[in-house]
Amino acid sequence: MKKTITTLVVAGAVGSAAILAGAYSGLINVGADDPHYPAVHAFLSMARDRSIEARSKDIEIPNLDDEALIRGGAGNYNAMCVGCHLAPGVEQTELSQALYPAPPNLAKIGIDASPASTFWVIKHGIKATGMPAWGKSMGDEYIWGMVAFISQLPKIGATQYQALVAASGGHQHGGGESQTHNHESLDGSNSDHHGHAAGDESGRRGMAAVDHHGRSAPEADHHSSSSNGDDHHGGSNSSSKGSSASDHHAEPASNTHTHADGKEHVHDS
Repeated sequence: MKKTITTLVVAGAVGSAAILAGAYSGLINVGADDPHYPAVHAFLSMARDRSIEARSKDIEIPNLDDEALIRGGAGNYNAMCVGCHLAPGVEQTELSQALYPAPPNLAKIGIDASPASTFWVIKHGIKATGMPAWGKSMGDEYIWGMVAFISQLPKIGATQYQALVAASGGHQHGGGESQTHNHESLDGSNSDHHGHAAGDESGRRGMAAVDHHGRSAPEADHHSSSSNGDDHHGGSNSSSKGSSASDHHAEPASNTHTHADGKEHVHDS
């Protein structure tokens, strides 16, 4: 018996040393386009599922059929999740194709575990995957809204999805959110990073230009120069004789010119 135990310990030590040497040498390919070996994938999946189950078993689940909860979750899902987990009418994105492990298509499977497990994953994320810990910026009530909405995803089509998002109030979860996560409106029109549609003249170009003193462009500034380059005292940049339009500081034509240092210069008539 003692010999058997010794053999197992030695074998374990040798195996561990071999694994460590292989990892240190760079033999293991960590590229996301090189899948795990089946045995490694099975082990990691088991460890992930058991970890989530153990940590979510005591979470209390609210009423996920609440319409207000579902509607609020729609806006946050559209802003934060579509790129990876897709939506009705959205089949593939660059992220959904490029990430490994591949994020599940929630538009088709909805909640594939318990609602408590889904809540835990959204809140805490999963290490070494593309799943972030949204709990760092979202309150629990907003996370439950996303859980409630995800539970409805397989039951709705693209039109109903868009209607729910439009009625949701958009991306909001209590103050920790950024301006926006998705840069496309539901109808496919482009928008800038502040959420203005490309054709929204009131958002970007329709507002009057404002100078650095806060005045709008149409508001005449008593220091503004005329179109022919007059300075703020009415003198032309090119000649004191050639000026045409100047502001209210302009004086009648004179052969006396005052320099910036206060000295006067009299031109010959």
